[in-house]
Amino acid sequence: MTQMIQITLPDGSLREVESGTTPGDIAAAIGPGLAKAAIAARVDGELYDIMRPLERDAALALITARDEADALELARHDFAHVLAEAVQALYPGTQITFGPATDDGFYYDVMAPASRGPFTTDDLPAIEEKMREIIRADKPLRREVWSRADLIAKWETDGEAFKAEWAKELPENEELTVYWSGDNWLDMCRGPHLASTGKLDPDAFKLTRVAGAYWRGDQRNAQLTRIYGTGWLNKKQLNAHLTMLEEAAKRDHRRLGQEMDLFHLQHEAQGSVFWHPHGFTIWRQLEAYMRRAIDDGGYNEIKTPQLMDVRQWEQSGHWGKYAENMFAVPDIVPDGEDGSPHIADDAAWMAMKPMNCPAHILVFKQGIKSYRDLPLRLYENGCCHRNEPHGALHGLMRVRQFTQDDAHIFCREDQVVEEVRKFCALADRIYQDFGFTYQVKLALRPEKRFGSDADWDKAEQEMRDAVAAAGMDNAEYGWEELPGEGAFYAPKLEWHLTDAIGRTWQVGTIQGDRVLPDRLDASYVGEDGARHRPVMLHRAIFGSYERFIGILIEHFAGRMPVWLAPVQAVVATIVSDADPYAETVMAKLKAAGIRVESDYRNESINYKVREHSVAKVPHILVIGKREAEEGKVAIRTLGSQGQRIMSVDEAVAMLSEEATPPDLKGHRS
Repeated sequence: MTQMIQITLPDGSLREVESGTTPGDIAAAIGPGLAKAAIAARVDGELYDIMRPLERDAALALITARDEADALELARHDFAHVLAEAVQALYPGTQITFGPATDDGFYYDVMAPASRGPFTTDDLPAIEEKMREIIRADKPLRREVWSRADLIAKWETDGEAFKAEWAKELPENEELTVYWSGDNWLDMCRGPHLASTGKLDPDAFKLTRVAGAYWRGDQRNAQLTRIYGTGWLNKKQLNAHLTMLEEAAKRDHRRLGQEMDLFHLQHEAQGSVFWHPHGFTIWRQLEAYMRRAIDDGGYNEIKTPQLMDVRQWEQSGHWGKYAENMFAVPDIVPDGEDGSPHIADDAAWMAMKPMNCPAHILVFKQGIKSYRDLPLRLYENGCCHRNEPHGALHGLMRVRQFTQDDAHIFCREDQVVEEVRKFCALADRIYQDFGFTYQVKLALRPEKRFGSDADWDKAEQEMRDAVAAAGMDNAEYGWEELPGEGAFYAPKLEWHLTDAIGRTWQVGTIQGDRVLPDRLDASYVGEDGARHRPVMLHRAIFGSYERFIGILIEHFAGRMPVWLAPVQAVVATIVSDADPYAETVMAKLKAAGIRVESDYRNESINYKVREHSVAKVPHILVIGKREAEEGKVAIRTLGSQGQRIMSVDEAVAMLSEEATPPDLKGHRS
């Protein structure tokens, strides 16, 4: 007797179908248009192949290309498999490992055959062409369930040592699936996939680069070649992305940092930044801006030690969760047998702080705190160290030493929502001052976490209530909840900034934490005379100064707003006879607080203008014999054509207005 199952469609209607019916069959029964458009399905929320049989009652939603997030994930997953198939077809003996979809494409880690060296960018055109051949062949992508023993035997027979190793470690009771591409190539994969390679657009992908990668991310293992690509649903999307990449390359903060003489990095201090005078000027302007903001917000600035006893980190829980990313420092004894320093057998270990929160609790615990003292807002420009993997370091964006605009708000339960709302308003004001739009997201409890479910329920709801009170829980702010992405101790509101070329950067956060105050025994005396635990709100707006400066450089393509520019103006002379007048102009600009430099070199004015334009100086005040005689200046503004002639007083007034930070322009109530 045929078993019947009930399928619930998004509109609430029910369809009774035979067990084994596929989502594709249901799409065809609804109509030929949907049958053609459907590329996958969600079954009880889980992404499914369009041709995978349904075997139980379920809620079904059909996926088309209009469901762009799902469609892109499927396409990129398929592009990765097609890449692996193409490499093995072109270079027999290549071993494959794994290849996931990424935020803008895909990659696959492979080991080249022993007969040749690792793959290089020179190999990419041939691989691309083979991929297009596989796509145009429209090979069916077919799912099969295999036994663990059969899968291991298959990989060992084919010489796929990495796949065999992985298969041996999979649980014996886990359903192991493979996907065939046509009849002659398969890969181990959970899926899902599109129905065939022909569902991909052969003109919607491009292989971009190769890099080294260790098997399973461990440098003790074999080194593989990681082949990266970008993949999209159509050629128009690909071209738009490639244009964005070209623009991003022009804005690369590492290149601009060198051209503008802002900073450098070198191997003597891997992952730490050497700030040059111009770069540190930007830092100081940001620091002064943020200090004014936190002073207005009722924060108390503090400074805490870099090194703290490891036992403190054990008590906070960071050592158990984060030790591999921390720099530990032992007690060095200077009386070894040969007179050299050595580590004592019973050495007390210290650790450089990777975050500021435990130290802020220690400050809070000094003296007895009353409910009347709360909220207590402690702020620190806190220098932290994290032992990031060498391969993960990236200019200012990923470093080992960084400084956070970090604050912790200790408050009562009844104050949490209002404090988070105030933070939302503060973050909004600051991001607007820098010209950013943003989205707000709530990262919810992860699977591995500290604290009770009741506390997590309360903390997550407080964040929702605060965002609603701030008027940000809507589509205008891109409001979204992210299950499983919170910290191990607290849910997290995240601010995702959108830059000038459409990229997003996760920057600001606030987290409502009931775990650390309990683990580190923080308390206050309540109105009832009893001890109570404060709620601890962890918050940052820049995130880190290093990364935020990197984002600003790329957002503005180096053309910083005048108030942030390291050099706001250059006075450049055309002839040496104008030098004395130029000195009087310099003096007036400096007296007005303008960061100005002079250029009286015996070079052509075009050479000078070109050089200072590369350095992204906002204004060049050109002075020749005529300007000196008339008491005027000719101003050339970065990015504008031509020049403006004005008096020195007019120039000083204009530059003074532009050089005033946005929070000091008098438009704030």
